[in-house]
Amino acid sequence: MSDLGDFTGFDDESDTGTDDTSTGADRTDGGGPGSTTGNESTEFDTLATTTAGTDRGIGVLSASAGLQLNEDERETSLCAYVTAGNRSSVRLGSYLLAPYPDGERLFCRVTGLEYTQEYRADDATEIHARRAMRSAGIDEEDFKLLATLDPVAVLYEEGGRLKRRMTDRVPKPETIVQEAADAEDIKTGLKIPTDGVFLGHLSVGGQTVRTAASPPTIDYRLNDDYTDGDPLVFRHTLVAGGTGSGKTHAAKNILRQYLDGGRKYPVETGGDREVRPAVVQFDPQDEYAQMHDDGEYNADVARRLDSEGVTHGGHEDTIAFIPKIAGASYAASHHRAEQVRFTIPFSMVHDNPWLVAGSGFNDNQYGALVNVLLPRFRDQYGREGSYRQFTSMMDDPALREELDETGRVHEATFDAIGRRVRGFGAVFDQDARPITDLVHEFVRPGGLTVVPTYHITKSRTAETVVLALASLLVDEKLSNDPDHERVKRTPLVVGMDEAHNFLTDADTVQARKVIGKFTEAAKQGRKERLGLFLVTQDPQDIADPVFKQINTTIVLNLGDEDAISAVNIPSNLESRVPYMEKGQMVVYSPDNSEPVELVGLPNCVTRHGRS
Repeated sequence: MSDLGDFTGFDDESDTGTDDTSTGADRTDGGGPGSTTGNESTEFDTLATTTAGTDRGIGVLSASAGLQLNEDERETSLCAYVTAGNRSSVRLGSYLLAPYPDGERLFCRVTGLEYTQEYRADDATEIHARRAMRSAGIDEEDFKLLATLDPVAVLYEEGGRLKRRMTDRVPKPETIVQEAADAEDIKTGLKIPTDGVFLGHLSVGGQTVRTAASPPTIDYRLNDDYTDGDPLVFRHTLVAGGTGSGKTHAAKNILRQYLDGGRKYPVETGGDREVRPAVVQFDPQDEYAQMHDDGEYNADVARRLDSEGVTHGGHEDTIAFIPKIAGASYAASHHRAEQVRFTIPFSMVHDNPWLVAGSGFNDNQYGALVNVLLPRFRDQYGREGSYRQFTSMMDDPALREELDETGRVHEATFDAIGRRVRGFGAVFDQDARPITDLVHEFVRPGGLTVVPTYHITKSRTAETVVLALASLLVDEKLSNDPDHERVKRTPLVVGMDEAHNFLTDADTVQARKVIGKFTEAAKQGRKERLGLFLVTQDPQDIADPVFKQINTTIVLNLGDEDAISAVNIPSNLESRVPYMEKGQMVVYSPDNSEPVELVGLPNCVTRHGRS
């Protein structure tokens, strides 16, 4: 017997009376779109043939499951019925608009999609399944597609400008719902600044959101103007992504925007004036000095970047500051940046004693180093005394005996300190100019300084170099009486790749000192024009006091559950992180916009890669 016969026979047994409940229970179509149920057929057909005009939007708001806004988000119920012809275009994360009668509009995001059964007779399921299996396609009119909506904001006009406010009105049932297709509507709804530092293009599910404008993409920018609050560069940025996610590519593209020739920030020290920022980037993989050179893209790409106001091309004022380390040599053929060699003078230890506490001091040992041994060394050799002279002093048995007999430093404590300060001979006082004599060149308004540590084989040595230089910059920024006025007067971005290796939380006195210093620097960033730009594949290892100061989190693909949990982004975006392709990212910056998904530029705006 044919399917048609099955349906005909089933309908023949139904009650054709006027009771909607009884007729609906015995009909296969149940009154859904396109259905015919006895006497309803004429009424439906009449409606279909007399309705004039063209459909607008993708569907209408449905009150079948309730239409409710509530201060408790869990109680909010907002759904749209999506018509059959529009269902293939609706995605999770899509942005929609529902107008109010007075011209205001509800801006919302699709958070759920669900097909519900339209016909009401359970025993019709077998018939419909067999019909679907034998047909050439699926008849969606037998079902309803409901889109669950998250109300984001209300858009309204005021003084000729489009503005947004919190959702405070419930729209009417059967309000036509349309896709948000205007860049101004979407940017206003998501609170994305019109101007600022370019990060990428708005996307949904990895697909770029497109409009009818030119360019068709919607650019995402970070606020960079004091008139709209503090520039977010001084409220700190974290870029997190696994190996191969494109995080260095993305970091280069972002840093290049800060080095744009027209980007300046007001500084109070030395008079009210605007100064270009300096960028100091610590680089364990020796990749950022390539920012001196042009990227590999054609003229068409360059024109598109220009049309969108994206800074691109190599940055000429790029200098690689190479730490001179005993037994290590640096050679680079993959970039053309100027190279300057330097050494870390032992004199820096007087202000940061934890630099020679790499093996872990307890509080008693650290106190003896700071309060007894280093002052004794200064008295004997002056502040310019060398590391070799310091270790020689620690080899003096007479000093050991004297300090023990006077009760100032127990002999066991003296011996423990002596062991722990060894092993830094390759770091301090090498045959190169001290970095303290090069600060004026190290920090340059509008300049990019890169400190590669790829050639340093010992992790403790590389850590000492990075923390010594970073501490020098932080100390000068926070000091009321700095030794180097240029650092104090110049807006500064301190970039740190593999930041988890340097700012990790640990229960040692030197770790507490390091984290305390950088936490204070982060807190004072807005005032002192100091921004931290941290790049890592292990965000869970960054000390919590520093992490809490991060305002902008940029997350690329991460496969580790602990890492994903640590970045603390909204759950709807968190679930997408493990599946994002190279260059896709989530941006969580509460003071800049709603949480969004972006696609970064496919081209690096400077050179990238060693080929």
